[in-house]
Amino acid sequence: MKRPKPIQGIKRLVSRPPAITEAVSETTSGGIIFRRNKSGQTEILLIQDVKKRWTIPKGHVEPGEEPRETAQREIQEETGLKQMRVLNWLGKVNFRYRRNKTLVLMVMHIYLVEALGDSNALKPEDWLSDIKWFPANEAIDKIEYEDISKLMLLGLRSIREQGR
Repeated sequence: MKRPKPIQGIKRLVSRPPAITEAVSETTSGGIIFRRNKSGQTEILLIQDVKKRWTIPKGHVEPGEEPRETAQREIQEETGLKQMRVLNWLGKVNFRYRRNKTLVLMVMHIYLVEALGDSNALKPEDWLSDIKWFPANEAIDKIEYEDISKLMLLGLRSIREQGR
């Protein structure tokens, strides 16, 4: 059986990323922030990143910082929310992604956080596309990451059980 000759001038269309040369572990922390509106309904604060994905405020744990402290710091930095109470740790999400030739193994700690004071006085960081309070059931539908939405459900159950 005779093989056909390759067509001259056609470039290979499939390109492969460079081989992974290292793996690193990183830890982030964030919060599922809630409040009660005037009708007594629970609302969740979400941020929208530059890729238009709705998520929660979170960021890298700095050296010497506890994840609980990181959650509060990142919430303040990203949302401008001044007063809050970090209630309880809801869990962690493990995931991995590629950063050029590096495999990043990420652990994200998530806390339940109650907004206090003027929770409408938000001042989002410049890089955010949007920030908004959503009714709890709508927030669960909006969140882009399934593991975070599962922890959001745990947080809502905790809110009900604690009578907040």
